[in-house]
Amino acid sequence: MSDEPPVRVALRVHDVSAAAALYEELGFVQIGTVPDPSGLVLMAILRRGPLQLLVDALEGIPFPETERERLTKAGPRGLGVVIGVEVADVDEMARRCEVAGCVITAGPESAPWGERYVEVEDPYGYSWKFFRVLLDPPDDGLQAASDMWFGTAPGP
Repeated sequence: MSDEPPVRVALRVHDVSAAAALYEELGFVQIGTVPDPSGLVLMAILRRGPLQLLVDALEGIPFPETERERLTKAGPRGLGVVIGVEVADVDEMARRCEVAGCVITAGPESAPWGERYVEVEDPYGYSWKFFRVLLDPPDDGLQAASDMWFGTAPGP
């Protein structure tokens, strides 16, 4: 086995340097960059625990010209995907996200399924969920989620 992180997520953005700086504010550590011949950063590699984050430029990297590539460039990017990262202090992460220019879309709150979380959208259109599992999560976590979303089911 290599010392590479077991999970990699790649995000496409208009400004790799600015995005990398934002993700560093959210606890990632920059490992390296790949510039073009003029010095413009086309890719930044960041890590946080077992997660490696590859931040790629929308333009400048020779991705194959496909319908998917055209749609990726047109955006919006990241619809339907939420990147979850465990943190020690959800409320502190919510504060850091706001300062970094993210929009809080849910929380911070303690959920009945046994976690404290905050969900944010970053300035590049990607959704993040920062969470902490509570010490004593309920045994009925999935039922608690269902009840919260849909209300309790009517009796027979």
